[in-house]
Amino acid sequence: MPSFKFWLVSGSILAGLGVALGAFAAHGLDGVLKSVYAESDVRTIAGLTVPATWKYLQDFKTAAEYQLTHSLALLAVGLLARDGSRRSLTIAGWSFLGGIVLFSGSLYVLAVTGHRVLGAITPFGGVLFLIGWASLAVAAMRLPCPSGKPAES
Repeated sequence: MPSFKFWLVSGSILAGLGVALGAFAAHGLDGVLKSVYAESDVRTIAGLTVPATWKYLQDFKTAAEYQLTHSLALLAVGLLARDGSRRSLTIAGWSFLGGIVLFSGSLYVLAVTGHRVLGAITPFGGVLFLIGWASLAVAAMRLPCPSGKPAES
């Protein structure tokens, strides 16, 4: 089982990478998207027709946002695992890590390559995120109460 340090280091590195990718989305992705998608290439989202470049810029930003959020969740797993790893924390950690790879990773690649088949992978990452949050909740419920205080229900 990975140590608490593994989760802390993973969360820290992935959070930093999420910031870097978010900055790239804000300042450098436009040129990449224009080289991949023609000006006439459009997508319909919620009944609105938008340029493909705009749609995939939003997808890239969503990937960075979810990566950052779940990197923080990995830090929480690491902090909770300091007193010894529990199975629920291990499941949460691997689920968050796998979710980042599948959800965010597939959206990054989809946005910059235009290979839409990768969109089929994205929901599996979302399911892993849900498993991670449920496992983290189980781990939190199993935490011992501080001594001298009654357990809350």
